[in-house]
Amino acid sequence: MALKSTIYKADLSVADLDRNVYADFPLTLALHPSETEERLMVRLVAFALFADEQLAFGPGISTPEEPDLWQRDLTGRIERWIEIGQPDDKQIGRASGRADEVVVVAYGRGADVWWKGIEPKLTRFQKLTVLCIEADTCKALNALAARNMKLAATIQDGHVLIAGDAGSVDVAIETLKTAESVR
Repeated sequence: MALKSTIYKADLSVADLDRNVYADFPLTLALHPSETEERLMVRLVAFALFADEQLAFGPGISTPEEPDLWQRDLTGRIERWIEIGQPDDKQIGRASGRADEVVVVAYGRGADVWWKGIEPKLTRFQKLTVLCIEADTCKALNALAARNMKLAATIQDGHVLIAGDAGSVDVAIETLKTAESVR
Protein backbone atom coordinates (compact mmCIF):
# COMPACT_ATOMS: atom_id res chain seq x y z
CA MET A 1 0.00 0.00 0.00
CA ALA A 2 1.35 3.40 -0.99
CA LEU A 3 1.85 6.01 1.67
CA LYS A 4 -0.15 9.22 1.29
CA SER A 5 1.12 12.76 1.54
CA THR A 6 0.70 14.64 4.81
CA ILE A 7 -1.20 17.90 4.46
CA TYR A 8 0.18 21.07 6.07
CA LYS A 9 -1.72 24.36 6.24
CA ALA A 10 0.10 27.66 6.49
CA ASP A 11 -1.26 31.15 6.85
CA LEU A 12 1.68 33.12 5.45
CA SER A 13 1.78 36.88 5.84
CA VAL A 14 4.41 38.42 3.55
CA ALA A 15 5.93 41.88 3.91
CA ASP A 16 8.48 42.18 1.11
CA LEU A 17 10.07 45.59 1.44
CA ASP A 18 12.35 44.95 -1.55
CA ARG A 19 9.44 44.40 -3.99
CA ASN A 20 6.66 46.32 -2.17
CA VAL A 21 4.55 43.19 -1.80
CA TYR A 22 2.33 43.02 1.28
CA ALA A 23 -0.20 40.17 1.31
CA ASP A 24 -1.59 37.20 3.18
CA PHE A 25 -1.54 33.76 1.59
CA PRO A 26 -3.53 30.81 2.93
CA LEU A 27 -1.44 27.86 1.71
CA THR A 28 -1.97 24.13 1.59
CA LEU A 29 1.19 22.06 1.17
CA ALA A 30 1.46 18.33 0.64
CA LEU A 31 4.46 16.67 2.28
CA HIS A 32 5.30 13.66 0.14
CA PRO A 33 6.34 10.56 2.15
CA SER A 34 9.89 10.84 0.77
CA GLU A 35 10.13 14.58 1.50
CA THR A 36 11.43 16.10 4.73
CA GLU A 37 9.88 18.92 6.74
CA GLU A 38 13.12 20.80 6.11
CA ARG A 39 12.44 20.76 2.36
CA LEU A 40 8.82 21.74 2.98
CA MET A 41 9.98 24.80 4.92
CA VAL A 42 12.45 25.74 2.16
CA ARG A 43 9.50 25.61 -0.26
CA LEU A 44 7.66 28.04 2.04
CA VAL A 45 10.67 30.39 2.09
CA ALA A 46 10.84 30.24 -1.72
CA PHE A 47 7.13 31.09 -1.86
CA ALA A 48 7.71 34.07 0.44
CA LEU A 49 10.65 35.29 -1.68
CA PHE A 50 8.61 35.30 -4.89
CA ALA A 51 5.12 35.79 -3.40
CA ASP A 52 2.53 36.58 -6.01
CA GLU A 53 -1.16 35.82 -6.52
CA GLN A 54 -0.24 33.66 -9.54
CA LEU A 55 2.52 31.69 -7.76
CA ALA A 56 1.49 28.13 -6.95
CA PHE A 57 3.03 24.91 -5.71
CA GLY A 58 3.70 22.32 -8.39
CA PRO A 59 2.41 18.74 -8.34
CA GLY A 60 5.17 17.65 -5.98
CA ILE A 61 8.38 15.73 -5.57
CA SER A 62 6.89 12.64 -7.24
CA THR A 63 6.64 14.53 -10.55
CA PRO A 64 10.25 15.48 -11.38
CA GLU A 65 9.41 16.99 -14.79
CA GLU A 66 7.35 19.70 -13.12
CA PRO A 67 8.58 22.51 -10.82
CA ASP A 68 8.24 22.78 -7.06
CA LEU A 69 6.63 26.19 -7.57
CA TRP A 70 5.59 28.02 -10.68
CA GLN A 71 4.03 31.26 -11.70
CA ARG A 72 1.86 31.32 -14.79
CA ASP A 73 0.24 34.24 -16.54
CA LEU A 74 -3.44 34.23 -17.47
CA THR A 75 -2.70 32.50 -20.80
CA GLY A 76 -0.89 29.62 -19.06
CA ARG A 77 2.61 30.69 -20.07
CA ILE A 78 5.14 29.86 -17.34
CA GLU A 79 6.69 33.11 -16.14
CA ARG A 80 8.74 31.65 -13.28
CA TRP A 81 9.84 28.06 -12.62
CA ILE A 82 11.27 27.37 -9.15
CA GLU A 83 13.21 24.21 -8.28
CA ILE A 84 14.11 23.33 -4.70
CA GLY A 85 17.22 21.27 -4.03
CA GLN A 86 20.02 20.25 -6.33
CA PRO A 87 18.71 19.56 -9.84
CA ASP A 88 21.00 18.43 -12.64
CA ASP A 89 21.82 20.58 -15.65
CA LYS A 90 19.44 18.61 -17.91
CA GLN A 91 16.52 19.36 -15.59
CA ILE A 92 17.50 23.04 -15.51
CA GLY A 93 17.78 23.04 -19.31
CA ARG A 94 14.26 21.62 -19.70
CA ALA A 95 12.94 24.26 -17.31
CA SER A 96 14.76 27.02 -19.22
CA GLY A 97 13.07 25.90 -22.41
CA ARG A 98 9.61 26.12 -20.84
CA ALA A 99 9.77 29.23 -18.63
CA ASP A 100 10.68 32.91 -18.88
CA GLU A 101 12.73 32.67 -15.68
CA VAL A 102 14.18 29.73 -13.74
CA VAL A 103 15.17 29.88 -10.07
CA VAL A 104 16.95 27.13 -8.16
CA VAL A 105 16.91 27.32 -4.37
CA ALA A 106 19.66 24.96 -3.19
CA TYR A 107 19.82 24.16 0.50
CA GLY A 108 21.39 22.07 3.21
CA ARG A 109 24.38 19.81 3.36
CA GLY A 110 26.06 19.18 0.06
CA ALA A 111 24.75 22.32 -1.63
CA ASP A 112 28.27 23.75 -1.89
CA VAL A 113 29.61 20.51 -3.40
CA TRP A 114 26.67 20.41 -5.84
CA TRP A 115 27.35 24.03 -6.86
CA LYS A 116 31.08 23.47 -7.44
CA GLY A 117 30.28 20.53 -9.71
CA ILE A 118 27.46 22.10 -11.69
CA GLU A 119 28.47 25.76 -11.93
CA PRO A 120 30.47 25.42 -15.20
CA LYS A 121 27.51 23.64 -16.85
CA LEU A 122 25.09 26.45 -16.00
CA THR A 123 26.85 29.40 -17.64
CA ARG A 124 24.80 28.92 -20.84
CA PHE A 125 21.47 29.47 -19.04
CA GLN A 126 20.96 33.24 -19.16
CA LYS A 127 17.58 33.30 -17.44
CA LEU A 128 18.72 31.22 -14.46
CA THR A 129 19.10 32.45 -10.89
CA VAL A 130 20.62 30.16 -8.25
CA LEU A 131 20.10 30.90 -4.55
CA CYS A 132 21.38 28.96 -1.55
CA ILE A 133 20.26 28.54 2.05
CA GLU A 134 22.83 27.08 4.46
CA ALA A 135 22.27 23.83 6.40
CA ASP A 136 22.09 25.41 9.89
CA THR A 137 19.36 27.78 8.73
CA CYS A 138 17.38 24.86 7.31
CA LYS A 139 17.54 23.07 10.66
CA ALA A 140 16.24 26.18 12.40
CA LEU A 141 13.41 26.46 9.85
CA ASN A 142 12.53 22.83 10.52
CA ALA A 143 11.76 23.78 14.13
CA LEU A 144 8.97 26.08 12.87
CA ALA A 145 7.22 23.27 10.95
CA ALA A 146 3.78 22.26 12.18
CA ARG A 147 0.65 20.81 10.55
CA ASN A 148 -1.07 24.18 11.05
CA MET A 149 1.22 27.21 10.91
CA LYS A 150 0.78 30.96 11.18
CA LEU A 151 3.93 32.51 9.79
CA ALA A 152 5.06 36.03 8.96
CA ALA A 153 7.82 36.61 6.42
CA THR A 154 9.61 39.95 6.34
CA ILE A 155 11.99 40.42 3.42
CA GLN A 156 14.50 43.23 3.20
CA ASP A 157 17.87 43.53 1.47
CA GLY A 158 17.97 39.85 0.53
CA HIS A 159 17.29 38.62 4.06
CA VAL A 160 14.15 36.81 5.10
CA LEU A 161 12.88 36.75 8.66
CA ILE A 162 10.34 33.96 9.19
CA ALA A 163 8.44 34.27 12.46
CA GLY A 164 5.84 31.97 13.95
CA ASP A 165 4.53 30.63 17.24
CA ALA A 166 7.65 28.48 17.69
CA GLY A 167 10.07 31.40 17.27
CA SER A 168 11.79 33.15 14.40
CA VAL A 169 14.56 32.38 11.94
CA ASP A 170 16.73 34.86 10.05
CA VAL A 171 17.28 33.30 6.62
CA ALA A 172 20.28 34.66 4.74
CA ILE A 173 19.92 33.96 1.03
CA GLU A 174 23.21 33.63 -0.84
CA THR A 175 23.00 34.42 -4.55
CA LEU A 176 25.25 32.02 -6.48
CA LYS A 177 24.13 33.06 -9.98
CA THR A 178 21.96 35.89 -11.20
CA ALA A 179 19.85 35.77 -14.36
CA GLU A 180 21.42 37.80 -17.14
CA SER A 181 18.16 38.63 -18.85
CA VAL A 182 14.65 38.01 -17.65
CA ARG A 183 11.85 38.33 -20.22
